[in-house]
Amino acid sequence: MSQERVEYVMRTITDQCLENEKYFGDLDAVVGDGDFGYSLARGFEIVRDQWDTFDRSDAGTFLQKVAVTMSGRIGGTSGPIWGTAVLRAAGVVKGKTEVTGDDVVAMLRAAIVGIQARGGAELGDKTLLDALAPMADTIEEQLAAGASSDEIAKAAATSARAAAEATKDLQARRGRASYTGERSIGSVDPGAVAVAVLAEKIAEGW
Repeated sequence: MSQERVEYVMRTITDQCLENEKYFGDLDAVVGDGDFGYSLARGFEIVRDQWDTFDRSDAGTFLQKVAVTMSGRIGGTSGPIWGTAVLRAAGVVKGKTEVTGDDVVAMLRAAIVGIQARGGAELGDKTLLDALAPMADTIEEQLAAGASSDEIAKAAATSARAAAEATKDLQARRGRASYTGERSIGSVDPGAVAVAVLAEKIAEGW
C-alpha cells in the first residue's frame, strides 16, 4: 500500500481512540480502573493536534513521530505498550514509501514482540495481544491465498472481533484486571476490543 494508506490507517486509529474514549473506559471499568479510554484519548488527542507537523519523508519516519508523540501523553501502562507497538512497527518500514502486505505482517509481528518485551504479556493472558496476534495470522493466511487488499482488511477485522469476544473466557494475568483473579472471567478485554474496533473501522473505509 502507499504511504497515504499508512496515514489513513493511523488517522483512523487516532479518530477512533478519541471517539470511543467512553466506550473503552467503560469496558475497562468492569474489572480494571477504568482509565484505558481516557489514557488512549489523551495521547491521540496530541497526535490529532500535531498531525500536519509530522515528518512524512517515509512511512517509518512518520510512524516513529506518531509513536513518540502519543506515548509521551498516554498515562498508565497503555502509553509504553501502545507507543512501543507503533515504534516497533515503524522500524520495519523505515525508509519505505511503499508498504507491501508482507511488510504489514512484519509490522504486526514486530509490534507483538515489542508489547511482549515491554509488558511481559503472552498469548492467553487476556490482553490486546489476544486479538492482535490472530489478526496478524489471518492477514498472513489471506496474503498466501492471494486475497485482495479489501478481502484481507475485512478478514482481519472479522478475526480481531472473534478473538476479542473470546477473551471473555480468559482470566486476566496482566494489568489491573489481573488483581481480580477469576472474577475477570466473563468480561472482554478492553485492549482486545479496541483492536477489533480499530480493525473494523479500517476495513470499513479501506
